[in-house]
Amino acid sequence: MRSVLLLGLAAFFEIAGCFAFWAWLRLGKTALWTLPGVLSLILFALVLTRIDSAAAGRAYAAYGGVYVAASLFWLWAVERQAPDRWDVIGAAISLVGAAVILLGPRASVG
Repeated sequence: MRSVLLLGLAAFFEIAGCFAFWAWLRLGKTALWTLPGVLSLILFALVLTRIDSAAAGRAYAAYGGVYVAASLFWLWAVERQAPDRWDVIGAAISLVGAAVILLGPRASVG
């Protein structure tokens, strides 16, 4: 459960950090938006290292599925655009993949 919460938190920080740059470069906001964006991206990296996984690549792969779903939530909550059914189906598939990667049984190393 802790890993799921951390994955969600990491996704929030990454999306917020990237959106700060999007706002500056695509929405005409001031370059000062990049300052909290950089901080947010640093927090993203720190949180992602706390995922309960022996291998970084596996943590990053599981994170990918959560990122897809969180991005669509951002689309709805911040950008005020409703995801369509294909967005929702894609996010569900991504989350199933993330769960398989994160929760799948692993052979003991011994």
